[in-house]
Amino acid sequence: MFKKIITPLLFLLFIGLIVSNEHARTIIAGIALFLIGMNYMENGFKLFSGGALETILEKFTSTTPRAIGTGFLATAVVQSSSLVTVIIISFLSAGLIGLAQAVGVIFGSNIGTTATAWLVSTLGLKINIAQFALPMLIFGVVMQFSKHTSYKGFGSVLIGLGFIFLGIAYMKEGFETLKEGLDLAQYAMPGYLGVFVYILFGAIATVIIQSSSATLAIIITALAIGQIDYINALALAIGANVGTTVTAAIGAIASNKNGKRLAVAHFIFNMITASIAVIFIYPLADLVDKLASILSISETDVAMKLALFHTLFNVIGVLAVSPFIKHLVRFLETLFNPKAKDRSKAKYLTKEVMELPSTALVAIRKETIHLYDESLKAIVHAMNLHRREIFSDKEIDKVVVQSVALINIDIDKIYQKKIKNLYSEIIHFASMSQSDMDRDDNNRLYELRLTARNIIEMVKDVRELQKNLNHFSKSKNTFMIDEYNKLRSQLITVLRSIQHVRNDEENEVHEEDILTHIEVQKEKTIENEMRLNQNIDALIRENKISPAMASSLINDVGFTFSICRKLLRAAAILWVKEKEIKQLGDEYEY
Repeated sequence: MFKKIITPLLFLLFIGLIVSNEHARTIIAGIALFLIGMNYMENGFKLFSGGALETILEKFTSTTPRAIGTGFLATAVVQSSSLVTVIIISFLSAGLIGLAQAVGVIFGSNIGTTATAWLVSTLGLKINIAQFALPMLIFGVVMQFSKHTSYKGFGSVLIGLGFIFLGIAYMKEGFETLKEGLDLAQYAMPGYLGVFVYILFGAIATVIIQSSSATLAIIITALAIGQIDYINALALAIGANVGTTVTAAIGAIASNKNGKRLAVAHFIFNMITASIAVIFIYPLADLVDKLASILSISETDVAMKLALFHTLFNVIGVLAVSPFIKHLVRFLETLFNPKAKDRSKAKYLTKEVMELPSTALVAIRKETIHLYDESLKAIVHAMNLHRREIFSDKEIDKVVVQSVALINIDIDKIYQKKIKNLYSEIIHFASMSQSDMDRDDNNRLYELRLTARNIIEMVKDVRELQKNLNHFSKSKNTFMIDEYNKLRSQLITVLRSIQHVRNDEENEVHEEDILTHIEVQKEKTIENEMRLNQNIDALIRENKISPAMASSLINDVGFTFSICRKLLRAAAILWVKEKEIKQLGDEYEY
């Protein structure tokens, strides 16, 4: 109720301020243009990079220093820590990077955000950047009509820069005219009381605006015009860092556990960094003066000194916290752990991984492997076998002979309640993700969907096979028992072969060798099917089995080898990723 009343009142006050005060209207217009520009730049870089940014963030984060450096460079270039965070959460959710690497990127991204302060304090205040804004906007809009995604993306980047430059110009003009009627510098507060008050102001402004970059642009512009005191401006910059933790927390509420964990890491980092900056604000200000003289920054250029301070205390924060990343990660891993998840529910398909085609494909592949593993349990138990025996070093014949007890398993119930639901989630997620994918990605998606369909068809096949297997296992006809044991042996052979393939992938064996292993097993499967059918013909001729038995057995040979073929094809799709290598096995399609 309170929220419903206070929000319209604040909005009305905001409208009143815009209508009644020309100077405030100009400043607010500048902030709005700046935020529009940041949004255009974020979307533009997403299109313009063509996946390059995602590749960089995935490939160059193997160690903590590299993760920090990559986070810094990526954020400094794209001018959007939110874009970098979205990519990192997607990668983390898809399992492409670990939590330690993600935390390192977030730490580096905090340093990268300081690039905005340098942009505003140098280009924004030293030259009339508004004159460059209109050409950027014109060329940016023209490039929006291009059919090439990269050109459209670059056009959006130009539009973004144009709006940012216009926003800075408007804010600068607004503060200059405001000073004629109202000098905000008269409200400067000395000492630590002023520091804490202005930290609070900076944090509140960032929470309202939802952008620390925009807050810093306002602070630097106001400082350059002389509307705020230098030390108070430093406190406002610290407050902007604190305010980002609130915006990150708000954004993480609807996120998955990875987004929440990174928000906690961001909060811990910013609070430690802010604490260091507050405690040592005056020594840091003196250090900035010394560094400014070394870097040829004028003593009176308070805007650039503020940018230097902002970078300095973020770097100090990274140096102070990064040695403890392992301890921080162990703590984060204890947070937001849900209760044991229903196996019929998807484990990897979240809205976070849908942000990028690459992570969506990884998630769908992992979920298809999850479907494979859940279906495998049903298939193995329907054949009265146990996985621990199948994947042991025990001889296959011994496993089959010793596995005589019937396993009471309702395949129909498992299919309807678990496997079908999981398959449905994969199909739904794949349909929702494919709109942003190019042709190659859509082809890969089609392969995964087809594999998922083949996996559930295996469960249907084993459902038919289970009936006869259980019936004839009680038969006095030893020939029928032997033939069904051969079918079970064939299934174990294929499953062990596929397990070997999975181990090869984990051990980073070359994919050509993995595919060769699969193709050899396919050839053996063809030969075994022919041999079994020949055996059945011989048993019929020798009257060792009846025609009715032969009919059931022939059908079950078909079901068994259908399952084997689908298993091997699934292995090729799931564990051979290179398109060119996978095509070598296309002639073996069934």
